Amino acid sequence: QVQLVESGGGLVQPGGSLRLSCAASGSIINIMNMGWFRQAPGKQRELVASITAVGSTNYADSVKGRCTISRDNAKNTVYLQMNSLKPEDTAVYYCKVVSYGSIVTTSGFWGRGTQVTVSS
Repeated sequence: QVQLVESGGGLVQPGGSLRLSCAASGSIINIMNMGWFRQAPGKQRELVASITAVGSTNYADSVKGRCTISRDNAKNTVYLQMNSLKPEDTAVYYCKVVSYGSIVTTSGFWGRGTQVTVSS
């Protein structure tokens, strides 16, 4: 089992920045791919960004150029730096890790989520 704890969410004005963190604990030896998803009210959960064990990254078109995903393997932590935030970025952000395969389609472990609200 892997436990994931997200932090860093909150209320921010449009154009502002937030940095989300997700710390993994438990049976973490086999963590390969890590990612951030989000789910807005009435919408499906969607991938925001992912990062492999060797640092290859992938971003949703809606956040390219505004978000950066990174990971610290020594701390078993993945980060999501979000800049130039927009009201449409408002959602609950979830961290997910998998031990193999696609971060989207492979069953893995989820955090409980952290709320991000972008509003003036």
